[in-house]
Amino acid sequence: MNWPQVELTDVERFRALAAGVPGAAVTEHVLPAAPDQVKVMLTDLDVFATIQADLVSATLEERDGDRVVVLARGKRGQRARLTGQFRPGWCWLQSRFLIIGMAVAAEPGGGTRVALTGGIRVPGRGAIIPIRVRQESSKTLDRLQELLRDRGQ
Repeated sequence: MNWPQVELTDVERFRALAAGVPGAAVTEHVLPAAPDQVKVMLTDLDVFATIQADLVSATLEERDGDRVVVLARGKRGQRARLTGQFRPGWCWLQSRFLIIGMAVAAEPGGGTRVALTGGIRVPGRGAIIPIRVRQESSKTLDRLQELLRDRGQ
């Protein structure tokens, strides 16, 4: 039997993954920059921490291929030990109380589509408390666009 073959972009895979998390809201923007430029910028943990709403820093503690452990520090002194995948164009990190996700794909006709989700995780359940998720993700994407513009990308 010949089954149909479908190639998905990282953003399409990301939407499917986020759809399985109750409360997750995916926010997307198309940025006027090449995908490789956006991917390079987002794999820099300093940039990653700068654009995320409540983060002050993100420090790589362990790496095994694309599997990572990242220590994140928040503006109010909170800490999270995030584990998951972090590679160019893809990020899905979670701790006991937090989920952060991001995906990047070339946009047909030019530019780069960036998709984000994240939020406070409900302990013991695979769910995100959906308070202000879209608002914070939009602010994060706006900060990313400003950084790209400031760096001439």
